[in-house]
Amino acid sequence: MVSVLQKVLGDPNQKALKKLYPIVDEINDLEAETQELTDEQLKAKTEEFRSRLTGKEDLEDIMPEAFAVVREAARR
Repeated sequence: MVSVLQKVLGDPNQKALKKLYPIVDEINDLEAETQELTDEQLKAKTEEFRSRLTGKEDLEDIMPEAFAVVREAARR
């Protein structure tokens, strides 16, 4: 019975992933640019993100870049 419902309604996990794939692609596109940043530039990004958020920029617009910066900082 569950499989029939899943066929009709679709897998909710797949639907969620489908929405996230464009964001993941955007994050991956920023990888080379982020790798070129120095450690100091990476640190400065935090303050840049804060000021952009207080400047009324939407979190959705900042999220891919912020995630790319965090991922690069974690690698180092």
